Amino acid sequence: HVQLVESGGGSVQAGESLRLSCTTSGYTCRDCCTGWFRQAPGKEREGLAAIDSDGTIAYAVYVEGRFTISRDNTKNTVYLQMNTLKPEDSAMYYCAEKRGLCGTWWWKAFEYSNWGQGTQVTVS
Repeated sequence: HVQLVESGGGSVQAGESLRLSCTTSGYTCRDCCTGWFRQAPGKEREGLAAIDSDGTIAYAVYVEGRFTISRDNTKNTVYLQMNTLKPEDSAMYYCAEKRGLCGTWWWKAFEYSNWGQGTQVTVS
């Protein structure tokens, strides 16, 4: 069973940075897309960034330039570097995985079959 585990969340001041990690265990998918999402209370889950197994990357316009997604296949880990954090970035952050390329609809949460439990990010 594939398990995704997020880490790296926390409480920071506006303008600071955090790096989130998403580590998979139980299976290494060589043809998967890994996405980062977030959900604030009362809001819909929104896609932030995604990366293919071959390194192709997509970003949502509202985080492009501040957030950077990357992967280390030797560690089965996908990272989300978040810089210049704002209070509106406060949310639960999730990583998720789906088979195949990220594609045009990478930002749609229902496309993903495996999800982590989330890590909380609070910016004040």
